[in-house]
Amino acid sequence: MAFPATRLRRLRATPGIRSLVRETDLTPAHLIAPIFVVSGEGRREPIEAMPGIERFSPDLAALEAATLEALGVAGVLLFGIPDEKDEIGSSAWDPDGPVQRATEMIKTLTSELTVVTDVCLCAYTTHGHCGVIDGDGRIDNDETLELLARTAISHAAAGADAVAPSDMMDGRVGALRSALDEEDFTTTAIIAYSAKYASAFYGPFRDAADSAPSVGPGIPDDRRGYQMDPANAREAVREALLDVEEGADIVMVKPGLPYLDVINRVRDAVPTPVAAYNVSGEYVMIKTAAASGQLDERAAVSEALLALRRAGADVIVTYHAKDFAHWQQ
Repeated sequence: MAFPATRLRRLRATPGIRSLVRETDLTPAHLIAPIFVVSGEGRREPIEAMPGIERFSPDLAALEAATLEALGVAGVLLFGIPDEKDEIGSSAWDPDGPVQRATEMIKTLTSELTVVTDVCLCAYTTHGHCGVIDGDGRIDNDETLELLARTAISHAAAGADAVAPSDMMDGRVGALRSALDEEDFTTTAIIAYSAKYASAFYGPFRDAADSAPSVGPGIPDDRRGYQMDPANAREAVREALLDVEEGADIVMVKPGLPYLDVINRVRDAVPTPVAAYNVSGEYVMIKTAAASGQLDERAAVSEALLALRRAGADVIVTYHAKDFAHWQQ
């Protein structure tokens, strides 16, 4: 029926009615909080490029994780910053590395928090790329798979509930699934960064994790040779379907807000849950605008995260997780 009989404003008239007909929900239980981990004890280092975010030693990372669990946040995603780097990133699978120790400590202090670990070599290599570089200055995809598998196994052995390969090597989900199963880590889930774009929105993260790619003779000048072209959306669906076929339990789109259409396409295409990564550049934009008085931070964060949920994300990785959970309380 047309106006005046039809008045859609009736369903917006009061908070109770709006809540009753709300199509999309957003709670801390949908969120995963990234945590940057360094070696040592009692270390807590503010990250200049990311206001409000810090690096923690494993003991303090465990306390931070326990706080997040108490706030209702579903999980944490651990990124390690090693003391030493080499050309193949061998610190990534060190059983005494920051991620491995933090995982063990978090598991002693929490009961239901999901611990996810990032599996990549970029923060562990001297050149800052996500894989092994061959003699021709290209990433050796297949050799890299073995090293990623070793890293994933070390994380699972420390107690990780899920590993999240972010390297964008072809075939890495299958390689990790096979390696984990062979070591009897059959219940360790894989959250695949299936559609990870070569994005301009990663800058603050690369400062936080000390993972910016190097340039020079024999070294690729960027990650566009293995991360996705921002112009492509159908390719993201293809990547996600391949990862599901290889054994991914959850597929992820990264970044989040500039790729809402991609999240929606992937959600429609795959049977698995879909995650979205609300990345560092997205976080800093809101933080900076709010600090200058241009935005209401609480309202803007809530709207941004709700947009990711509305697009189809079942899970959101976000640096806003702790703030949002506080606001909900």
